[in-house]
Amino acid sequence: MSCAHAYEPFARLLSYPDADYLEAATLCQRAAAQFSEEAERNLRAFHSQIEGRTTEQIQELFVQTFDLNPVCVLEVGWHLYGDNYDRGAFLVKTRGQLRRHGIAESHELPDHLTHVLALLARMEPEEASAFAAANVIPALDKMLGGMAGKESPYEFLLRALRATLAGAHAPVLQGVKHE
Repeated sequence: MSCAHAYEPFARLLSYPDADYLEAATLCQRAAAQFSEEAERNLRAFHSQIEGRTTEQIQELFVQTFDLNPVCVLEVGWHLYGDNYDRGAFLVKTRGQLRRHGIAESHELPDHLTHVLALLARMEPEEASAFAAANVIPALDKMLGGMAGKESPYEFLLRALRATLAGAHAPVLQGVKHE
């Protein structure tokens, strides 16, 4: 079963928050619930921790979590390769994939999780599974390791995304190497 339609709501929550952010969290929870009870449970926890906060408070939390904390940046290649030549090659390859699938880049780098999720949604299922298993899930694992013990609501969001991806791409998760 493909969870491609669940990727857009996750990408929305991994973008800078706006006034509709809480509503987006609710939509994401509904979409992910179809694929993983673990994802739904984590999204419920995420929602409950951001509920009652102002948009400005959520924005501040987002920036502190993803922009000011190097272990949680949203660039997949950074988690896989750091700042070396292999990351550059990954960026070039990802940019080519975005173009091939008709995905416009934003001000973010091509390996930003929002772009990568859009890419997964448009790839053929086998290609998406291989890409998720080789790149996205290992990057999420590193991000989650960096978040452990920090009590951030975003840990729940990333756990939900990982559970959704793992459920959708489980058949190829073993033995896959980074692209």
